[in-house]
Amino acid sequence: MWYWMFKYILLGPLLALLARPKVEGLEHVPSSGPAILASNHLAVMDSFYLPLVVRRRITFLAKAEYFTGTGCKGRFLAWFYTAVGQVPIDRTDADAAQAALETAARLLRQGKLLGMYPEGTRSPDGRLYKGKTGLARLALHTGVPVIPVAMIGTDVVNPPGSKMLRPGRVTVRFGKPIDFSRFEGLSGNRFIERAVTDEVIYELMQLSGQEYVDIYAASAKKNGRDSSESSGSGESNGSGSADEAARIPETAAG
Repeated sequence: MWYWMFKYILLGPLLALLARPKVEGLEHVPSSGPAILASNHLAVMDSFYLPLVVRRRITFLAKAEYFTGTGCKGRFLAWFYTAVGQVPIDRTDADAAQAALETAARLLRQGKLLGMYPEGTRSPDGRLYKGKTGLARLALHTGVPVIPVAMIGTDVVNPPGSKMLRPGRVTVRFGKPIDFSRFEGLSGNRFIERAVTDEVIYELMQLSGQEYVDIYAASAKKNGRDSSESSGSGESNGSGSADEAARIPETAAG
C-alpha cells in the first residue's frame, strides 16, 4: 500500500513537477512476468524516478545499512525502505553477495521486476563505469531478459554530494530487452559473465551517451580520495587516472 501511496500521492506528484520526466521506450517493459531493469547510476534519485515512470512495481536490493540506522533519522529510513518494499542485502563478503543473488533470484521467480545498477555504486563524475558481473550471474541463472535503462539528468536534479533537489529535466530511456538464453548452462563461466556484463554496459553507453571508463566506479572514488590526500601532502598517487582507462567495453557477448 505504501509503495503506491508514495508513488501517486505523497511523493510522486512533487517529483514529477520538479523534473518533468520524459519517458522513451516504455513499451519494452513487459506488462507481466519477471525481468531485470539494468540502469546506469547517476544519483540517489534514480531509484525514485525509475519507479515513477514504470506502471509496474519495481523492487530494488538496498544496502542493509539503510535498515539498521539509529536515532530518528535511522528509524525513519528503515521504515521508509521497508514500506516501499525494498529488500535489504548484506554486501560485506562473498557469502553475503551470494545470499543477495539468491534473494534476487527468488524475487524473479515470483514474477517481479528487479532494479539493478551494474556499476555497483553511483558514478562519481557522470561517466559510465565498468559493470560488476553479479548482474550477468543472475541473468544467466534465471534466464530472465535484461532491459537496459538510461537515466539522464537525475544528477542535475540531485547533484552528487547534495541533499537538496533542484528543478531540471529527467529522461528515462528504455532499450530493447536483451535475451541471453544463447548462454544457457554457462552460468558460472567468468568469461561469459564478463561478456554479458559488458554487453549490457555497452547498451547503456549507447542509450545514455555517457563516456565509458573501464574501471570500477568504487575504485575511481577511492583513487580520487587517495589523489586528493596525496596532492595535499605533495605526493603523487601513481595509480593512473580514469582518463587513461577510458574506452568502450573490451568484450561483447555476440
